[in-house]
Amino acid sequence: MDILSGIIAGFGLSAPAGLNAWIPLLAAGLAHKFQLFNFRLNAPFDILADTWVLVALGILLFIEIFADKIPAIDTVNDMIHTVIRPAAGGILFAGHSGVVGNIDPTAAFILGLLAAGSVHAVKATSRPIITATTGGIGNPIVSMLEDIVAVIATAMAIIAPIIAAVMMALILVVAFYIVWRWRARRRRRKAAEI
Repeated sequence: MDILSGIIAGFGLSAPAGLNAWIPLLAAGLAHKFQLFNFRLNAPFDILADTWVLVALGILLFIEIFADKIPAIDTVNDMIHTVIRPAAGGILFAGHSGVVGNIDPTAAFILGLLAAGSVHAVKATSRPIITATTGGIGNPIVSMLEDIVAVIATAMAIIAPIIAAVMMALILVVAFYIVWRWRARRRRRKAAEI
């Protein structure tokens, strides 16, 4: 792959970490360990394929799946993951991009940090809106949809990285638009009340 393909693959792999840090980390570790689809991670990031790391990632994923479904706890979980999700994106981008495009690891980490951080920002700002508008009933449904998108996007990033990057970009644009529309509607309502 050339450098552009490496960057696209890095975005496709790191962006889903903004929804759930543990799904892409676990999938990347498993793909490297079992050499699925010729997926590889650079050292020192290949430690993700160690058995004990995979077990730890599995446990963290299990905790995340349940914590993210409960209103109020999901907000606390998002606050905690404000550091974890972007860092996971940075690790994924840096760990994979050097293999496919010889991108500088520091630049790759920053790009992954920005990709996952952007997705996380949309998720973290939209979740309180969902809680307020649905009385918390929508939280588990939205969380499940986020997990499904993270699984599909991660699988696509490993199998067909360009498709995954395009998919995550479209999801991000739609999510930004929804949040923007909600805030605009809210400002109009407040203006009308005055």
